[in-house]
Amino acid sequence: MSIDVLMPALSPTMEEGTLAKWHVKKGDKVSSGDVIAEIETDKATMEVEAVDEGVVEDILVAEGSEGVKVNTPIARLSGDDAGSAPPPVKADAPKAEAPKVEAPKAEAAPAAKAAPAPAAPARASGERVFASPLARRIAEQKGLDLSQVQGSGPRGRIIKRDVDGAMPQARTSAPAAGAAASAPRQVQSLAQMGIPDGSYDLIPLDGMKKTVARRMSDSFRDVPHFPLTIDLEIDGLLAGRAKINAMLEKQGVKVSVNDLVIKAAAIALKQVPEANASYSPEGIAMHHNADIAMAVAIDGGLITPIIRKAETKGLAQIAKEAKDLAERARTRKLKPEEFQGGTFSISNLGMMGIKSFNSIINEPQGCILSVGAGEQRPVVKNGQLAVATVMSVTLTCDHRVVDGAIGARWLQAFKALIEDPITMIV
Repeated sequence: MSIDVLMPALSPTMEEGTLAKWHVKKGDKVSSGDVIAEIETDKATMEVEAVDEGVVEDILVAEGSEGVKVNTPIARLSGDDAGSAPPPVKADAPKAEAPKVEAPKAEAAPAAKAAPAPAAPARASGERVFASPLARRIAEQKGLDLSQVQGSGPRGRIIKRDVDGAMPQARTSAPAAGAAASAPRQVQSLAQMGIPDGSYDLIPLDGMKKTVARRMSDSFRDVPHFPLTIDLEIDGLLAGRAKINAMLEKQGVKVSVNDLVIKAAAIALKQVPEANASYSPEGIAMHHNADIAMAVAIDGGLITPIIRKAETKGLAQIAKEAKDLAERARTRKLKPEEFQGGTFSISNLGMMGIKSFNSIINEPQGCILSVGAGEQRPVVKNGQLAVATVMSVTLTCDHRVVDGAIGARWLQAFKALIEDPITMIV
């Protein structure tokens, strides 16, 4: 019997990917654990392994094919027990089931009326509805009652494709107020905006650029955000960094200013835990650990690898992890769990000479810190003019989670740690 190898979902939000490379060909025998292909997503390149034994009966999707939808058959294996086995692939990804693929809807014959689709089983009154933030947003725009939608995600969670294909009976009695006004605007083509054909070179959007554009548009439009900016004197930080690096020289470790910022941010989040939070329709999630996502520019986009439990790690360990994550990010070799999640983000453009800037919140995190360049500026100390190395930072806050008072308290805690770095170890 034969079984199709399906395009796996390498992350809960993955909808399509590129089949970058085949490691097998027709007629090859594969065993459990053999790497059979490489899949490129918008963020990383992942190896796909076989979970059962069998012989490659056919390659259905050619190497290099882009935009391959999740659950599309990409190969076929033959084997004695293939008929009852699950799809013979596994990927190093978060535990999430691939969304189910709906069968194409056949048109009804003119003389016969199509039978109505069965309604999704109604949930009991008051029963909690599990749905992704994107699915909830789309449902609100379409006026759908999520309690009437059957979820196909992990443990029955409702995901985007479920609300996209929801039947009319799942609609509420009246569309949600303001739904039409909150719908994303339609972007005009260049020609519609008066830019003539032939006056530009068009670079197609890859998966990463499309994902970044969608996520940033959603965040900027839907998250009520505001910035808080302060100046920090970092002469003490720079002097402390020099001493730390002298101590670590024999270990081959070099601590950067960004590593110190990560450590200080993590400690400040433990001192002001209200800032280490995320908004969800079910409530405010108060995170137990400071998982710091650091923005890394890579070819074609941006990715945010995460230093997990940064508040528990020393500067040497943070420096090692940050360097390793950044290097693997630039070659798209990160595992999904290394860049998905996080409770707080840091974007540092100081090394590029940017004085100050505001970042867009990385949902569902409640805050993102934008770090500018350290530069010598005139300051007043005890009524006297002096010169100090000053760095401007801006905290962008999700007002649903972090209001002005909480954001200000976090910045005060962060400022104290940065300006007197010895406090990071006491």
